[in-house]
Amino acid sequence: MELNTRRIWMGGVAGGVLWNIWSFVVGFLVIGLWRYQAAQDRGIFLKTPRYPVFQIQWMILLFVLAILMAHLYAWGRATLKPGPATAIKIGATVGFIAGFPSNFAQAAWSPLERIFPLGWMLEIWIGAILATLVAGLVYRDR
Repeated sequence: MELNTRRIWMGGVAGGVLWNIWSFVVGFLVIGLWRYQAAQDRGIFLKTPRYPVFQIQWMILLFVLAILMAHLYAWGRATLKPGPATAIKIGATVGFIAGFPSNFAQAAWSPLERIFPLGWMLEIWIGAILATLVAGLVYRDR
């Protein structure tokens, strides 16, 4: 089976755009900047990130993940059939694996408000679904 790599990359980049928008919505509107500021003031979060320009690195990471999700969708089409149902299955599975366990542990053991791990989990889980759906809409066989 030969994959249309041009379409995989196009879908991955489009999915990355949507995932970054979703990340912004969750981080700024659902969790809220004021909660991050309050956690910094209480010493739960660092005032500056350990990694320089973290926000840019995070955005790039979401693009990389979206491109990988586009590849998974293209590979999965052969056995799961093309279409949005396949994209949702792949996105939901990978998003759950990536987003749920560590954030569940954060909710259980971290002194953070539970809205943080809940938001972070939804950011990854729903973001993976959205990115894979977009990649599936863009992808076409040769």
